[in-house]
Amino acid sequence: MEQQPQPFVTPQPVQPLQPVNPQPSDLPVPTGVAEKPVRIAAVGDIHVRETDKGKWVDFFKAASEQADILLLCGDLTDHGYAKEAEVLAEEMRACTIPVVCVLGNHDHDKDEHEAIRACLLRDNVHFLDGDAVVIKNVGFAGVKGFGGGFDKYMLSMFGEVSNKAFVQEAVEEALKLEAALSRLDTEHPEVKKIALLHYSPIRATVEGEPDAIHPFLGCSRLAEPLDRQNVLACFHGHAHIGTLEGETPKGVKVYNVAKPILQKAGFAMPFFLFDV
Repeated sequence: MEQQPQPFVTPQPVQPLQPVNPQPSDLPVPTGVAEKPVRIAAVGDIHVRETDKGKWVDFFKAASEQADILLLCGDLTDHGYAKEAEVLAEEMRACTIPVVCVLGNHDHDKDEHEAIRACLLRDNVHFLDGDAVVIKNVGFAGVKGFGGGFDKYMLSMFGEVSNKAFVQEAVEEALKLEAALSRLDTEHPEVKKIALLHYSPIRATVEGEPDAIHPFLGCSRLAEPLDRQNVLACFHGHAHIGTLEGETPKGVKVYNVAKPILQKAGFAMPFFLFDV
């Protein structure tokens, strides 16, 4: 269950995925011993800058003390520079729990996203882009996602080539998410599944943002795999003045954990806690 804030949250084919290997910490629970819930801390849009040296150490220490796994839901850097990721990598040395990440639109802005990813990758840091990982008997599938709009206002594959390309990007992101979740189901049918995005899969968690920019904040196509694959919960960011909580048409819980949302909600440390 989610934790409340404390006083002082025609498509292109998808490339085959590698087998999802559980992490070494995934040891079987002895018979007769109650399984302890796995606590997830989640945040998006931390927008680390080159001037942020020393700013995030307490954050990562607190997340490590209060949770078992940390999710970073994109926009890890402010302007998409690898030098910003170098600062973040140094700050993350204070994190002693596994970290699961997706990149956001800011991380792609300067076309240095591969360098950002390479800079942050470590044994306990996992980047997902149509991939999945199992940690502590919880399966995580992630993609960046993309825009396209929601429900009856979702853009269709029609008109100019450029418009079709915009729609196609969301279609491909949804296909990658579906493939990652399906792989978890096939290889680890016993695990509970968590989805990690940057863009929103539903309109409810971008409410508060101007209606005119909703098509650039997410897309309902991303919700379809969540419902089909019986995902327990989904975490995303991107919409800084959106809404903390919503759900898909079939009731999958969706949380907008963009850092400004959590700060506005009164979280002492800007991460949202969720027990699996």
